[in-house]
Amino acid sequence: MPEAFGNNMTALQKHVSFFDRNHDGIIFPNETLEGLMALGSNITLSTAATALIHTALSQKTRPGKPLSMLFPIEIENIKGGKHGSDSGAYDNEGMFVESKFEEIFTKYAVTHKDALTEGELGAMLEGNKVPNDVAGSVAASTEWKMLYNLFKDKDGLLQKQTVKDSFDGTLFYQMEKKNNNNAK
Repeated sequence: MPEAFGNNMTALQKHVSFFDRNHDGIIFPNETLEGLMALGSNITLSTAATALIHTALSQKTRPGKPLSMLFPIEIENIKGGKHGSDSGAYDNEGMFVESKFEEIFTKYAVTHKDALTEGELGAMLEGNKVPNDVAGSVAASTEWKMLYNLFKDKDGLLQKQTVKDSFDGTLFYQMEKKNNNNAK
């Protein structure tokens, strides 16, 4: 995994750095699209998600800078893109919060203690929803549903270790490598 900012990257910065395909610290829409496709997402979903992600995050990660029609996302300032209605597994600085991560599974993993079903994922999203937070709710739902659809196992379960690996982005590098090996 590239470390554009050395060993001082937060978990949230590591999570998004996968999409910085040229490793310059800035993620442009074409890089997000390429990254989503590398994870196995289809072109339609990847295009829609890319538009949503960059529209929502670009200006929030570029404090004090004018709007750019290129919609770049600056990894250094990704904590500015945190939204409400999330799990709390990233703190306000983008650091991973183990206790909040564990809470996802102690509260919502009913069928299997180390995995979420699609219904349990829906219950978690509903349980984390902040009243009147439409933008945060849409962002959380989009992120988690994409994670579920791309990374559920053959039994339709989103495994705890898979989710944990997504929080620091290691999952994305693993999946890209697996998809590249399968294409050969």
